[in-house]
Amino acid sequence: MTAPSPTPSLFRSAGRLLGALLLLGGLLAAPLARAQAPQPPEVAARSWLLLDVSTGQVLAAKDADTPTEPASLTKLMTAYLVFQALKDGKLKIDQTLPISERAWRTGMTGASRSFLPLNSQVRVDDLLKGMIVQSGNDATVALAEGVGGTLEGFIDMMNRQAAALGLKQTAFKNPEGLSAPGHQSTARELSVIASRLVLDFPDSLPYYSIKEYTYNGIKQGNRNLLLYRDPTVDGLKTGYTDKAGYCLIATAKRALPNGERRLLSVVLGADSMNSRANESQKLLNWGYAAFDAVKLFDANQAAATVPVWKGTAPTVKLGSTQAVRVNVPRGQGEKLVTKIERSDPLVAPLSAGQRVGTIKVSTPAGTPVAELPLVVLEPVPLSGLFGRAWDALRLWIQ
Repeated sequence: MTAPSPTPSLFRSAGRLLGALLLLGGLLAAPLARAQAPQPPEVAARSWLLLDVSTGQVLAAKDADTPTEPASLTKLMTAYLVFQALKDGKLKIDQTLPISERAWRTGMTGASRSFLPLNSQVRVDDLLKGMIVQSGNDATVALAEGVGGTLEGFIDMMNRQAAALGLKQTAFKNPEGLSAPGHQSTARELSVIASRLVLDFPDSLPYYSIKEYTYNGIKQGNRNLLLYRDPTVDGLKTGYTDKAGYCLIATAKRALPNGERRLLSVVLGADSMNSRANESQKLLNWGYAAFDAVKLFDANQAAATVPVWKGTAPTVKLGSTQAVRVNVPRGQGEKLVTKIERSDPLVAPLSAGQRVGTIKVSTPAGTPVAELPLVVLEPVPLSGLFGRAWDALRLWIQ
């Protein structure tokens, strides 16, 4: 079977994805203000980060911008592109792909492989389970060749997607995560890849919660020990090389009195499989216990109604197209101060989604908690000649 060649359409969602990140307020760029955040636990790892996926807020982090080998956490970006290809119809879940000699030999390197026979044909569904559950390097390369046409073409796609997500320190040299010069990422940028995978392809999560998978008569268990310990954990990926140490990105969704919350922890450079699981559990438990998720506005709820000049309507509603939630230390939600800053005067025409200001959330002492775009919720077309002339005169008098 001839694999489809990569096309620019695989990346047409890049702007949308980056826009989604910006709509979350760019909060992945920095943790909660230190003066406001509870003290995080001690974490036995070289670098780590805890993210609330729903709000985009980094709750705590240590050395999160230090480059390191991502090991098999690399497979999160590989999976992102595979699920994108499935969504675009360029790959089918029941389609078979060949196991090339390159894929087979990569599987023979290191301990992570799915034991795929050379020159066999394997369904995409089985390859996904092999890559995600077994962390199979052979399954990963087969998928990369199937999506990218060639391994080199797929690696180029990985780096282009990383750039589209705004990642500055991430560089991929292969799709599986084996050690290679220049193959690197950071805890913060890996959290971006993982959170975008969860948000953009929620149907991928059932793969990450599978505890064991058998192929070719060989059963292998998922190395994410939290799947066996915590029923709220439903992913995500483990990794290990000599240089990277033991790594784990874990995500959990828990139902709380104020709604469901999904947290995601990144632990890099732990000293054992058990340690990476313990430290990840510690971070997740602390995040749920130390913070409340407060909803400030519903999606498309007006945060302000303000005058419009030269428009067919006298006023316009401003707010956010997504529900606005922020994390605050437990019990501090009622003390938040919300301030709206906008550029005045607002002159028609105004289009839905057009940014006209900023929603700023802070503590009573003025410590910033969140900053989000303020956008137009309903379009306001330009009025007729007489209306425009009248408003022009009023603006001049003002």
